[in-house]
Amino acid sequence: MSDWQARDRQYLLPTYKRLPIAIAEARGNRLIDTEGKSYLDLFTGLAVNILGHSHPKVIKALHEQGEKFLHISNVFLNPPAIRLAERLIEQSIPGKVFFSNSGAEATEAAVKLVHKWAQADGQGRRGFVVMKNSFHGRTLGAVRLTRQPGVYQDFPQPDVPVYEVEPNNREELRRIVTENRPAAILAEPILGSGGILPLYEEYLQEMEQLARREDLLLCMDEIQTGVGRTGKFFAYQHAGIQPDVILFAKGIGGGLPLGGIIAGEKTAHLFQPGDHGTTFAPSPLSAALGNAVLDVLLEDGMMEQGRNHAQYLLGLLSDLAKTHPQSIEGVHGKGMMIGIRTRKSPEEVSRLQQQLLQDGFLVNIAQQTVIRLLPPLTLTPEESDQFVDHLEYLITQQA
Repeated sequence: MSDWQARDRQYLLPTYKRLPIAIAEARGNRLIDTEGKSYLDLFTGLAVNILGHSHPKVIKALHEQGEKFLHISNVFLNPPAIRLAERLIEQSIPGKVFFSNSGAEATEAAVKLVHKWAQADGQGRRGFVVMKNSFHGRTLGAVRLTRQPGVYQDFPQPDVPVYEVEPNNREELRRIVTENRPAAILAEPILGSGGILPLYEEYLQEMEQLARREDLLLCMDEIQTGVGRTGKFFAYQHAGIQPDVILFAKGIGGGLPLGGIIAGEKTAHLFQPGDHGTTFAPSPLSAALGNAVLDVLLEDGMMEQGRNHAQYLLGLLSDLAKTHPQSIEGVHGKGMMIGIRTRKSPEEVSRLQQQLLQDGFLVNIAQQTVIRLLPPLTLTPEESDQFVDHLEYLITQQA
């Protein structure tokens, strides 16, 4: 055990199962540990570092805003945040933005906003329809909507009705909505922690049709899927639908904590002074970095470049699955959000992750047997080749 591991165990609550490396530096698409070893980062801080590490425009914004001010009260106008909100609206739906510090806080804000709408216009509707195995955060409000028993456990739960449906089961979705009269449907366009499970475009379109016909809200949780990760600015846009509320976080802050919701025209009028708030969000520094991220994605062409590089990586992995059907059931996802669904036991997948770590590749595991890849949009074809070639080598050795 390293000194860092020993001190981590002594001083930090063990709420995470950590990989045995201590990071000293990060540059481009690589992390460097305290021993000087370099790793290709296909983890990106759980979908945060969408532009890799220390992108020049992000660092420039960090310095420029840091020299002005780091924090102000929400009772003052915040130019970086106003500009970022305006740009988020331009890339999504007409409405207004509330900024938070994290994805879980975005979920909390959405819960309160839906409640406000249900009281004002919901005609007795109450509660949420969510997907089985979905993940929406760990705070008490968000964990009520997260449908993973290992996460929600037996913690206290708010009195909010929650109706769980099987992803992509259109008949069950229709039945649950019509029988229970919920106030909202909340869904990740691609279930992340749930194993990189994409919702079919037809299923998302069914959600929108139900929301319009039954007069309830459609909320898209884009916390992991948003900000260009799947090839569109938000993943729901692949299906050509228009949600009423959008949750965002992770990639938007350029590596600093930032999240929030976009409230569409049906809900943008509901929050009034005192209804919701937070001391730190929107951080002027995080908002400045968010604007730098959007500059790179939208003005410098990184979203298109990332989309092309993701297609290359998906092609390599699809070929790998065809070559090794005894080890890989399939490859799922969109853009730089990819799940390699293995036929291996959880113990075998864990050993595979550890071997990849030892050999300089950082990957995540979801649902015990899915290798979850969340690469930066800056990943190069050469780096994709290196990873897939090495993964094939390890799979062959393990067979």
